[in-house]
Amino acid sequence: MALVYRKQLDEKTAFAVWKIEETAEELYQQLQLKAHEQAYLETLNNGKRNLHWLSTRVLLRKMLSTSQYIDCQADEHGKPYLVNFPHQISLSHSYDYAAVMISENKGVGIDIELVKTKITRVAGKFLTRRELSFIEPGKQVEHLYICWCAKEAIYKLHGKSGISFLKDIRLDPFTSSDAGSFNASLVLPGSASRYVIHYERFHDYMIGYVTE
Repeated sequence: MALVYRKQLDEKTAFAVWKIEETAEELYQQLQLKAHEQAYLETLNNGKRNLHWLSTRVLLRKMLSTSQYIDCQADEHGKPYLVNFPHQISLSHSYDYAAVMISENKGVGIDIELVKTKITRVAGKFLTRRELSFIEPGKQVEHLYICWCAKEAIYKLHGKSGISFLKDIRLDPFTSSDAGSFNASLVLPGSASRYVIHYERFHDYMIGYVTE
């Protein structure tokens, strides 16, 4: 089905969502892959992992609007980056959708998640008691997914391993709606950064994103 949603955040920053309805072969035919990328693909099990990897790269190509080879690699922490383009990027996927965020002048982070009730069982593993206290009972599942997507987006923006969702990423209280924004912090030894998190409901999914 290809690109189903695109949002331009400013002149140099945007994100988009791709609905994965193609086969792996159909996605593969839209890419220019080098030997090391083909070798990596062969290590993935056929199925969603393969489709997710391919679809994020196809969407990245669409967003960059280029016929050039896109050298997308991962650093020592697993954060994706582009070797031959100036853009900073963030990739995400969940079930039938892939999301890509790009910017020419700032760091970015995005997360997309299928909304499922099982998140209530693990809420205490990524939210503090203070954060749990502002979760609205009538919108519990959706509110929890906004919080998860927010912390995941900050984690991807920061791009370093060892970050604790529970201890290091702190969310200010906010009320849940279909779309909105709120403040959050990443607090590490010797530093603290403030961010504005944006989120929106997309069909049965939640999207959270952040920029530097």
